[in-house]
Amino acid sequence: MRVSLHQINNGLLALIILCNIYVIAAPFMPTAIFWWQSHNGHRRQTLSAQIQHPSPSVKAHQPNHLIVPSMLLDSPVLESPMPSIQHTLNSGVVRLPTGSTPDKGGNTVIVGHRFSYTAPRGIFYFLNKVHVNDEIGLVWNDKTYAYKVASVQQVPPTEISVEAPTVDARLTLYTCTPLWLPKERLVIIAELEKS
Repeated sequence: MRVSLHQINNGLLALIILCNIYVIAAPFMPTAIFWWQSHNGHRRQTLSAQIQHPSPSVKAHQPNHLIVPSMLLDSPVLESPMPSIQHTLNSGVVRLPTGSTPDKGGNTVIVGHRFSYTAPRGIFYFLNKVHVNDEIGLVWNDKTYAYKVASVQQVPPTEISVEAPTVDARLTLYTCTPLWLPKERLVIIAELEKS
């Protein structure tokens, strides 16, 4: 069966239209999903309960994970050496090896992507939903650390002081912002409440 040039042109035109629809719609799809999840169910309350009342019946030796109820997020925290951190970021949130860990105090720094066309809903896509006084939990070596957000700020990417060691026990989360033209970093700093 012969395919005419007219059919090939129509097929290519349809492909171009579908690609354009994806490019335009991809950034909005996660927002629609988030709206649906936040209005249908009790995920936020369940995540808050995991932070405030950790269950001893949870299986031991589960992966370290980050719980952010205002983002409806419960995600494993990945570890990576600095040279391969960019590759690991494509798989989820990553604790910077130059930072501390919750059991040692100091500044625990966790980073993640916000948006890319290969993974439209980056792990920190909704980091902008986190506000001062929100709670964040970090399960580290089977122990839950509860934090309260102390500040939300935007800084230039050259501002690396957010990664600096601190005397106080804190959790720093950051990602690129704004969504469409990421020129800055959205930084969430949370202080340890209890462990």
